[in-house]
Amino acid sequence: MTDKPALTLIAMPGRRRQMIELCREAERRGFGGIYVPSPMGNMSMCEALSWQTERIPFATSIVPIYQRTMIDFCQSAAMMHEVSGGRFSLGIGIAHGPSYVRMGVTPGKPLADTRAFIGKFRAETSFGALPPIIVAALRQKMVALAGELAEGVVFANVCRSHMAQSLSVLPAAKRKAGFFIGNMIPTCISDDVEAAKAVNRRTLTRYASLPNYRNYWKEAGYVEEMTAIEKALAEGRNDDVPKYLADKWLADNTLFGPAAKVREGVAAWRDAGVHTPILVPSSAAGNQMKALEEVFAAFS
Repeated sequence: MTDKPALTLIAMPGRRRQMIELCREAERRGFGGIYVPSPMGNMSMCEALSWQTERIPFATSIVPIYQRTMIDFCQSAAMMHEVSGGRFSLGIGIAHGPSYVRMGVTPGKPLADTRAFIGKFRAETSFGALPPIIVAALRQKMVALAGELAEGVVFANVCRSHMAQSLSVLPAAKRKAGFFIGNMIPTCISDDVEAAKAVNRRTLTRYASLPNYRNYWKEAGYVEEMTAIEKALAEGRNDDVPKYLADKWLADNTLFGPAAKVREGVAAWRDAGVHTPILVPSSAAGNQMKALEEVFAAFS
């Protein structure tokens, strides 16, 4: 057990070997895990981690269920599960509208599709033991499905103030250790608080354009802000969206500011019921590499 958070890392083109080495460095430093989002091939990155790391847990967070055939999912997942000694988890989700366009797929109903995917995945026995499944969720119906069928649930960009309500649909036993509860938290460490807030606003602006996120944030109490964003989008005022992402809302969804404040925020997320806070690092002074440097220093 480590008191350090987990990290989200993406192997960008031209820096893939370097990123794997940084994952190894995160392992040496005792971070709580590596959770890899879908851009730039997270199944491939996780396969590299199964060979190139020794102790740290890692997962896709998430891979869209429409992205591969079921046989391909099972073959790859079984390989990573076996080679890593059980450190890999398959984080799955339905993704978002723009992703469907890129993948050229037409999704069905989110709950029904997720339930069907898990059933078919678990029924495949040809490739050896399969890893645990973590389900991406925003609202309570998907959280409940994760509690029913999976080994964990992972959120992204959700509100700390709303976490108790989100987790209330899980059985009490699954809110304790043994069932994975993670949240991917946009994080910017900087003594320049305003600059750090600006970075996180940019990160979340694209999510504010997605109806499923706006519906979640309305449920969490930010009706006025989300309604204003919907009006701006309908009127073609896309550049106005960030100004409706209020400081209170930003502090509820993200971590920003000096290292000590971010460490306090990680503890607060744990107190809210998130066993594994997952930092999604950005920097006010550079790229992902600079952001990682700042996170390593903050949790040294």
